[in-house]
Amino acid sequence: MHFPGRFADQLVADQLDRISLSFLVDELTIKRGGVAGNIAYALGVLGQAPVLVGAVGADFADYRSWLERHGVDTSGVHVFDDVHTARFVCTTDDDMRQIASFYAGAMSRARLIELQPVADRTGGLDLVLIGANDPEGMLRHTDECRQRGIPFAADPSQQLARMDGPEIKRLVSGAKYLLTNDYEWELLLQKTGWTADDVAAEVEIRITTLGEKGVQIVGRDGVALEVGVVPETAKVDPTGVGDAFRAGFLAGTAQGLSLERAAQLGSLVAVYVLETDGPQEWRWDRAAALLRLEGAYGPEAAREIAAALG
Repeated sequence: MHFPGRFADQLVADQLDRISLSFLVDELTIKRGGVAGNIAYALGVLGQAPVLVGAVGADFADYRSWLERHGVDTSGVHVFDDVHTARFVCTTDDDMRQIASFYAGAMSRARLIELQPVADRTGGLDLVLIGANDPEGMLRHTDECRQRGIPFAADPSQQLARMDGPEIKRLVSGAKYLLTNDYEWELLLQKTGWTADDVAAEVEIRITTLGEKGVQIVGRDGVALEVGVVPETAKVDPTGVGDAFRAGFLAGTAQGLSLERAAQLGSLVAVYVLETDGPQEWRWDRAAALLRLEGAYGPEAAREIAAALG
């Protein structure tokens, strides 16, 4: 939904403990989404072979068909007929700030899913991205990856607010990648009591998105790589922008690109989502994409990414 105004103008600082607000919105659209769905969709569009793993309700059939048409293997999705698929309800204001609610529904059953059968059926897993999901499911899947030696990316996202320090440490320790935005990064440090050096000892590569300032990538050596954004043509809806970056970045690394080039590809996919109403409504045009990459990062970057994309 869209609220034609600014949330900040509706807040009374000394009355926040009594807050009671209703926003009259002027738009309502229902879009396909979800962290895993968004990332898997984008990976499929970019020519990768993503396997979606999660728990859904009986209302998933149309969404399954859509994802499979775009290259997503949905064999790892478990259907529970007695509940609805998880739903995110979000209102965005004119400043692109968001207030949202999340209904878990079938997502709470994700803790029942084991990853090894998925790996056996698909011939092995190169990387498991453990995104925002049922907290117990996230912990189970992280533990299983560590026990089985499967590389994993920790992407706790919105669930950082739900989890305590020891749980967050359990999610992050041993990850190949730790993905957060800048606010989530500070929250992670606050809740765990870790320093940046402590995190570097636990994960191979930290990736922190910085909104309009781009992304920062830090390895265990402490050296930071900064990658700027692709200039947008419009700001339509920020929902799913972070998921899009992750998909582009992972597609790039899977194709052997450097961290810098992979982040540049991620930034391009992210801006496509920002310019589109809905996280899975954007379309891939290879020639146009390479032109935008050249404009943002130069001809050498565009050539290297083009070669990796095939």
